[in-house]
Amino acid sequence: MAIQEKLYTVEDLWAMESDPAYEDRYLYLIDGKLYEDDVPGRIHALLAVKIGRYLDEFAESHGLGEVTVECGFHPPETRYTALLPDVAFQRFDQLPDPPPEGYVPKMPDLAVEIQSPSDTMSKLRQKARAYLENGTTIVWLVQPERQGIEVCRLGEDGAIQSEFKRQGDLLGGYDCMPGFELAVNKLFPPGK
Repeated sequence: MAIQEKLYTVEDLWAMESDPAYEDRYLYLIDGKLYEDDVPGRIHALLAVKIGRYLDEFAESHGLGEVTVECGFHPPETRYTALLPDVAFQRFDQLPDPPPEGYVPKMPDLAVEIQSPSDTMSKLRQKARAYLENGTTIVWLVQPERQGIEVCRLGEDGAIQSEFKRQGDLLGGYDCMPGFELAVNKLFPPGK
C-alpha cells in the first residue's frame, strides 16, 4: 500500500509563517510540495532594493501598478502553489479588490528571483516555470555571479523561452510594463 506524502496548501503555509517557530524562514510551495530558501544575504538584499526602486519609480510615474518585495502570491485556481518573489510588479487592473491582508490570490505580472549562493539554476528555473504556468508574464532570474539576468517567458507552445541579459543590454518591461527599460549596468556596474 502506497503512503502519500502530505500536500501542503496556501493555508498551511500561512499558518507556518504566522507561527514563531518558523520566524525568519523563507518557505514556498510548488504543486503542494514545501520548499525553503536560505535567508538572503547582503548582495541579494542590495539587488532587491535597486530593482524594486527602478520598477517602483517607473510604475508610480506612469500609474501602472504596485511593486512589492517578499510578498506572497498564489494562483486563484489552486491552493497548492504559493511563491514569494524577491521583487514583484502587479498592474492595478490585476490587483484583487479589496487588496488582501495575506497572500495575493493572483500571480504577479513580473516576478524577480535573485540567485543566492546556495541556489542552483535548476531550482530558479523550477520557480520560473511555476510562476509562468500560473499567470505571470515575465520572470527575471538575477544572477549576481554572472552579473546578468535571465529573462523568462512562456512561449505559445508552452515551452519556457529565455534570454540572458548582460552588461550593455537593456531589460524591458514587455507587455506588463510598456516603455520600461533598465540598463543591466545599473544593477552591476562594470568593475565592481
